Amino acid sequence: MNPKRSIKYFYVKFMRLKGDPQSLAIGTAIGVFLGILPIMPFQTILVVLVTVATRSSTIAAILSSFLAANPLTYVPQYYFSTTIGNALTPYDLTWSRIKEAMDLMLQDPGFYKSLMIIVELGYEAVIVLLVGGAVLAFPFAVASYFLSLPLFIKLRKRREQKHLLN
Repeated sequence: MNPKRSIKYFYVKFMRLKGDPQSLAIGTAIGVFLGILPIMPFQTILVVLVTVATRSSTIAAILSSFLAANPLTYVPQYYFSTTIGNALTPYDLTWSRIKEAMDLMLQDPGFYKSLMIIVELGYEAVIVLLVGGAVLAFPFAVASYFLSLPLFIKLRKRREQKHLLN
């Protein structure tokens, strides 16, 4: 897979999104937050549920979720989520326990098998990863909202000008 081509693909997809700029920006922030949160087998399901509940853009959320959660970002996200979660919770989750689970999940064993792998890590691991992941994801989600809102407003104005000229 060519990284430059993938970046261009997602850029073009974002530029072609239509809708209310506020809804698109909120969808982007939700996608980034849930994309960084270490909930790999549930991301898309949660993205759809949260965007429908908040009436924000599901497509923007899915696109930004794919940008935030990809094979290049999995290891750093899980590492930082573990480090932050270990610091903020009374539990201690080692990297070797996570690596074993990640290797199994990256083999795409299916939804049920992925769920069983997560359950085997135990509730301590889930708490450490979710707390650490939420703390890690929050600033990125806020930043993505404030960076994408002006972009979507500018795109809307450009489209309106284009339609007025035609």
